Amino acid sequence: MPSPELRAGMQRREFIKLLGGAAGGWPLVAWAKQPAMPVLGFLHAAVADGYSKEMAGFRQGLSETGYNEGENVAIEYRWAEGHYERLPDLAADLVRRNVAVIVAAPTPAAFAAKAATATIPIVFEFADDPVASGFVTSLSRPGGNITGIVNLSTAIVAKRIEIMHQILPDAKIIAVLLNPGNPTISDATMTDARAAQVPLGIQVQFLQARMTSDIEAAFAKVVELKAGALVIGPDSFFVSKQNEIAALAAHYGVPAIDIQRGFVTAGGLMSYGGDLVDAYRLTGVYAGRILKGEKPADLPVQQSDKIQMAINLKTAKALGLTIPLPLIGRADEVIE
Repeated sequence: MPSPELRAGMQRREFIKLLGGAAGGWPLVAWAKQPAMPVLGFLHAAVADGYSKEMAGFRQGLSETGYNEGENVAIEYRWAEGHYERLPDLAADLVRRNVAVIVAAPTPAAFAAKAATATIPIVFEFADDPVASGFVTSLSRPGGNITGIVNLSTAIVAKRIEIMHQILPDAKIIAVLLNPGNPTISDATMTDARAAQVPLGIQVQFLQARMTSDIEAAFAKVVELKAGALVIGPDSFFVSKQNEIAALAAHYGVPAIDIQRGFVTAGGLMSYGGDLVDAYRLTGVYAGRILKGEKPADLPVQQSDKIQMAINLKTAKALGLTIPLPLIGRADEVIE
């Protein structure tokens, strides 16, 4: 009979053998360190509160590619809050953190991201022609580390002026509000707006605002100029301030048209512009595809071609305006 010491040694060897056999049947994931989830950088020129619906669209696009924030992708947010001069530092911070992809919206953020890195993939949301702006060499073959989505907000400024002229056919002056801190979009807006002057027989006056206090000064100038209406230029700062702009339009009795329906639900007269929620959804799809391994150079720049019009008939009545029936019939949303 084996001694107690021998029996103890045999039992230990049997235990180790059984443990090894059991471990061989366990999934490797139980032994290996779980890989860290990818980190996506999100750079934006405006404030988060003004873009809740657009961000929901962005997350939907990510989800369509299998990515859900906090589950299998982390997102580092950088909001410039309307201070476009902060964008280069915010972009550089994302580069230092070595994020897997940078999503940059809108145009000022896209330029800051491009200047910050030539290697990290960038998905942009752009409000102008990225080829004419020198941002990419081609829509079909953007090349390098950049691709993204273009919305139609800048390209239809003349159409917004035309719509206001239909409502106010006797207006001789129509004002257009621009942000001088966003020169790419401001220059394109002025070019498009000037093209509307001769066909409509009107004069376009350009006003500038880069801070909240400038916006009220611009409305006072509209009254001083006796302009018939105000067209809000396409700019993320103005989108984030649409509630304040709608309130000022009511206070000064100025018919105004913006690019987003949020302006109308806040009491503004009209909106006509690209569907930003759809544009942000598409940026989410592209970001997800890149996280899965596709290269920006192989993803052509897409155009979000959905246009939405909203009209607030309550506001029209308060301003003493009659909206032509054809415009009401074309509207996607009418508030009565």
